[in-house]
Amino acid sequence: MSRQLTLILTPREAADAKTYTTLAARRMGVAERDIALVRVVKRSIDARRGAPKVNLTLEIYVDGEPEPAPVRFDYPSVAGRTPVVIVGAGPAGLFAALRLIELGLRPVLLERGRDVSARKVDIAQINRNGRVDPDSNYAFGEGGAGTFSDGKLFTRSKKRGDYNKALQTLVFHGATPEILYEAHPHIGTDKLPGIIRNIRRTIVDAGGEVLFGRRVTGLEIKGDRIVGVRCGDEPIEGAAVVLATGHSARDIYELLHRCGVEIEAKPFAMGVRIEHPQALIDSIQYRCERRGDYLPAASYSLVSQEGGRGVYSFCMCPGGFIVPAMTDAAQSVVNGMSPSGRSSPYANSGIVTEVRPADFEHLRAEWGELAGLKFQQQFEELARQNGGEHQIAPAQRVADFVAGRASATLPATSYIPGIAPSRLDRWMPAFIADGLRAGLATFGRRMRGFVTSDAVVVGVESRTSSPVRVPRDPQTLMHPRVAGLFPSGEGAGYAGGIISAALDGERIAEAIRNYIR
Repeated sequence: MSRQLTLILTPREAADAKTYTTLAARRMGVAERDIALVRVVKRSIDARRGAPKVNLTLEIYVDGEPEPAPVRFDYPSVAGRTPVVIVGAGPAGLFAALRLIELGLRPVLLERGRDVSARKVDIAQINRNGRVDPDSNYAFGEGGAGTFSDGKLFTRSKKRGDYNKALQTLVFHGATPEILYEAHPHIGTDKLPGIIRNIRRTIVDAGGEVLFGRRVTGLEIKGDRIVGVRCGDEPIEGAAVVLATGHSARDIYELLHRCGVEIEAKPFAMGVRIEHPQALIDSIQYRCERRGDYLPAASYSLVSQEGGRGVYSFCMCPGGFIVPAMTDAAQSVVNGMSPSGRSSPYANSGIVTEVRPADFEHLRAEWGELAGLKFQQQFEELARQNGGEHQIAPAQRVADFVAGRASATLPATSYIPGIAPSRLDRWMPAFIADGLRAGLATFGRRMRGFVTSDAVVVGVESRTSSPVRVPRDPQTLMHPRVAGLFPSGEGAGYAGGIISAALDGERIAEAIRNYIR
């Protein structure tokens, strides 16, 4: 039987398998030569007191003990089997497709955008302040928004599904095994495209379909049951339809609204993206002038209550870049990403505050349940009007934003399209500007040096989650009014990241199997 133990090590010791194996053998009172296998099952960094330490939890097998069986994946042929339409090739859609194959059903995956290789071309054009393709950009295309915006895998939704299996699935398709034990696993935008291609290959090799350039423009509903969708003049039928379109597919919410399919406005969050020199964040978090060779780029997670409203950091990207995440040229939207090495000299994060239904009540008379979506859209258009040409984003030094003064100049930034000085606090809705200002001041007291003229806030971070929820029955996971329609993932309001969306997609696949029986 294997044994587990946790060692508290220096970063150098934790980086050397020979060293921690020797220390583990000594702790267990066995000869090092008798240890057959050492597996890292969890690794986290503690820098709260003194020099940073690494908490390393190991699973150890001694000679004579059976070693763990490798995780195996069986994707049988589903050619000719019952088709299920999946709208959206993000994590919810892809993992729903994989699980459907395991259950003997044939996924037909529809993606409005292009494959990951073609997406790179479209994204490069956006970064050069070129055209924004409304169907292929940082938000839309194979793999969804997470493919080109960091690839963090941390989730608190482990009770919703098999978290470990989801990580193992990613490793099976090319992710590094480190994601299985890191406290905050991360794949990186440089590695995710290859993993997404491998998942597509698995789906197609098993007899499923992945169709690109298929923007859904209509629903095929007979009575109270959905039997398929339309992409322009092309009907695509299935025994069920999974709606996994992500949080930026505004046209899908509008389509549901026009078709009389019930949707609900819900709270969400908006704000800015903040960027510091990574060396500054390292010095604050690790309490040292230089982090050294064995520590990763430092991150942070911040939350406060300001005037009864939550303000918090979101999608923190150490060693990363700010990227343009708009889906329309009339908007200014930013997000963050990190390559696997997290080697950029910048650290960025969303800093956002709650947006409640009362904040967009004035839009309900005209827009109904789409009021929050329209409020979000207006915020993005305001940012575009107060920025520069094309994708140039409005920005302000952090110290100036908190003090309520203009920034005559701006520091260097990772944001390739460029930034332009703007009094963000003057054109934002007052509750957002006031909440962010108070929150940043609080964070500055907790992290000395966080509020500085060397850091910049860039507008706007508005796509934290969907402003609309597509309701579903908690037992069947199906829309309460339309049989066979299964809302899933972030866009439907049931997930908040890559892994939680993937787990939700798997649950939906199992619910569909029960529905079709």
